Amino acid sequence: MFTDSHCHLNFPDFADMSAVLAAMRAAQVDEALCISTLMETLPDVIRLAENHAPLWATVGVHPDNEGVTEPTVDDLCHWAQHPRVLGIGETGLDYYRLGERTVADMQWQRDRFAVHIEAAQRSGLPLIIHTRSASEDTVAMLREAQRAGPVTGVFHCFTETDTVARQALELGFYISLSGIVTFKNARDLQDVARWLPQDRLLIETDSPYLAPVPHRGKTNQPAFVSHVAAFLAELRGEALHDLASATTRNFRTLFAAKWRAQTH
Repeated sequence: MFTDSHCHLNFPDFADMSAVLAAMRAAQVDEALCISTLMETLPDVIRLAENHAPLWATVGVHPDNEGVTEPTVDDLCHWAQHPRVLGIGETGLDYYRLGERTVADMQWQRDRFAVHIEAAQRSGLPLIIHTRSASEDTVAMLREAQRAGPVTGVFHCFTETDTVARQALELGFYISLSGIVTFKNARDLQDVARWLPQDRLLIETDSPYLAPVPHRGKTNQPAFVSHVAAFLAELRGEALHDLASATTRNFRTLFAAKWRAQTH
């Protein structure tokens, strides 16, 4: 019924995977996409998807991570061939913690993002986009890349403005909403959530972070994506089953190239 389009189940918060999977079943969460953030821990992400049928994987290095192994386009494309890998990322730009640095100092992030974009174009897999305090550059790089060839994907854990949402949709990307949308102080995001086209909407947990109401402050897990869905259905005036079906269908459409090959 539900699909968690973004979680980090290789993190130490999830020592008991059998309990995580049991909770997913109880909450009718049929699938979850485990997101890579480091090349060093990528094998752990892949192993989860290999060992548990409801789980899928991505390959990539999070924009916030410094002093780590930098992936090459060939590295990412190699791992992208794995049958359980659906996408490239988590990737993008994050200028939130600049400190004394300037945006110009973050060229290393833009270079890493460019590598992921090229890998997505070469592999034909979607990008999982992280953008924080950097939406202008994120959108600009994606627009420039599309001049060279098609690239699509999802803006995950979306917290940006109405304008950025419309830009993402114009680029052909999906938008994924997390537990943040359930927070009382997320009124601007809720306004965006009301009008997002149903056929471009995904839901996620970003586990172990950002647990939705009524579990806010607890360790998040894929089972809690059902609460994100329930909140959105009420907010948008839609039946829960319809929203669940649409977001699961959107997930399978976005990641169709690999998802269909592995499930048929």
